[in-house]
Amino acid sequence: MKKRTALIGVILSLIPFGYNLCIKTGFILSTTSLMFFVPEKVNAETSNFYFDRGLEKGIKGDHYGAISDYTKAIELNPNFSEAFYNRGWNKTQLKDYYGAISDYTKVIEINSQYENAYYNRGLSKSKIKDYYGAISDYTKVIEINPNEKSAFKNRGIDKENIGDLQGACSDWRRTTVLSPSDAAAKWVKDQC
Repeated sequence: MKKRTALIGVILSLIPFGYNLCIKTGFILSTTSLMFFVPEKVNAETSNFYFDRGLEKGIKGDHYGAISDYTKAIELNPNFSEAFYNRGWNKTQLKDYYGAISDYTKVIEINSQYENAYYNRGLSKSKIKDYYGAISDYTKVIEINPNEKSAFKNRGIDKENIGDLQGACSDWRRTTVLSPSDAAAKWVKDQC
């Protein structure tokens, strides 16, 4: 028998039946069983802990703090697509469009059907005047969800930006079919 096991046996024999002995913060010895529990400090080392904390910071406007927490969550779980997505969103709030595009691209690598990642990457590409890239992303959103009116509207705006007014009008008409009260109806009336 190992010395440690013998020591535990001796300690348990000294404890009255049904009483617990807490040793540091990692586990409890009891005469009825050996119970393990996870202290709060250990919970801080999970990707979900950092994700949740990043979410709270982002909502409060602490985008740098949120990015830091999402980065830690990603270090602990490199395929955590939601952490990449939210980190990208916080980078967008700081106008770090290239960083956001990188994060949204990683989300798409993990989950090629993540509609919002394509949509937000399209928005970021529009901000850096990569209109062809944005159009491509909005087209992918429409493939995934043919009724996403915002993708049609934004794709129309970027088509107008590259001089494709006919394509823009086509997208804006589709937007008005999906949502008759949308502002695209005015664009169709004024420009198409």
